[in-house]
Amino acid sequence: MTKLIIEGGVPLHGSVRVGGAKNASYKIMIASLLADSPSRLLNLPQIADVQLTSQIIRSLGGQVEKRGERMLWLDPTKLTHHRLDPEVGESSRASTIFLPVLLAKFGQAIVPAPGGDKIGKRPLERHFDGLKALGAKIEIKDNQIHASLPHGKFQGTNYHFAKNTHTGTETLLLAAALAEGVTILENAAIEPEVIDLINFLNEMGAHIKQIKPRVFEIIGTNKLHGAIHKIMPDRNEVVSYACAAIATKGDIVVENAREGDLTAFLQKLSEIGAGYQVGDFGIRFFYYQPLQATDITTTIHPGFMTDWQPLWATLIAHCHGVSTIHETVMQSRFQYAQALSVMGAKLEIFQPPVDNPEKVYNFNLADDAADACHALKIFGPTQFQGGNFHIHDLRAGATLILAALSGSGQTTLENVEQIDRGYEKLDYRLCQLGAKIKRLK
Repeated sequence: MTKLIIEGGVPLHGSVRVGGAKNASYKIMIASLLADSPSRLLNLPQIADVQLTSQIIRSLGGQVEKRGERMLWLDPTKLTHHRLDPEVGESSRASTIFLPVLLAKFGQAIVPAPGGDKIGKRPLERHFDGLKALGAKIEIKDNQIHASLPHGKFQGTNYHFAKNTHTGTETLLLAAALAEGVTILENAAIEPEVIDLINFLNEMGAHIKQIKPRVFEIIGTNKLHGAIHKIMPDRNEVVSYACAAIATKGDIVVENAREGDLTAFLQKLSEIGAGYQVGDFGIRFFYYQPLQATDITTTIHPGFMTDWQPLWATLIAHCHGVSTIHETVMQSRFQYAQALSVMGAKLEIFQPPVDNPEKVYNFNLADDAADACHALKIFGPTQFQGGNFHIHDLRAGATLILAALSGSGQTTLENVEQIDRGYEKLDYRLCQLGAKIKRLK
């Protein structure tokens, strides 16, 4: 197990270039398997999720070769297996996204239930119901998903997502691309990562377009070919570095940051009095005055991302006044709160009054505990103190790094592998900005 030893109290200064988006990269790698010729993917991040997806593709008979610092060459022409290793499900969220690929290639698929971050139940029925509407047959046996395609190909359909689902939308886009006939997906996710996947599929020869707000039309085609595609920059990385810079009273430039991907975040920075400057270089983030409290509610794009709120919690702990975070996307995303409290933050988890919770919350209310609370009140400003902690999920891990950097004393973090899943050399790159971090095995 890997540990990080962090010394707090050093403002961050300099420049950092973010790589390709985690939540686009491994899904686009899987999408490349639908083609009948190799693809070249550029700007791939050097993270554990990309490495794991590469291993899975190789285990299925595909070829994955690194041909440049951030480029992978993927050849799907020799895929021979329709079953994923059951152990994959314990460490990857990608397993269900292989279903449409394996069904399109072999007419059958067996994959493990997905793992990944422990942030609440994942409503997989949104994926399965859509695949069934496209003609698939699905059964769950011993935590394995068994799927088949009785008609030999997916069949075009009209499908309305009961609630918005990022990965569910992507799964059905992959299935519909090679379906017979036309598919209409309503109430679909429109996050930038989804659009990046659509752009890649269209470059491969798919016919996908948005015909109304949150409605996609997919005209199925008989085959797809390989393509060259550059992965979009990781907006979650941008927010991580931005929060780190401002919380430590620093000043950094995040190269490759795109203003259009961060509208809701930048608006909230203005509300608390943090500085940012947009330019051809990317975006500069800096501290220049005492920060003031504000409230956020997480929601689907183009709103404030659920992935941003743990990072945001550390930043607004430095604000003067009382701030609140209302989490409406994920069922359980305040697991970091206890650690922040131990480090000195004054917090209160509560359940706000909500009219029509079925409409407000994007998770399945049937999975929710009767006494569940989905809001967090933070009283600032906070002077974080170091401590020893075990990391439970990706964003919570980054959150604790931010708290340690912006506080005082020494902090030890264990199970750093969770951070390595989604961040490329985060500790090393923070050190280049002036942070004092040691990695120990």
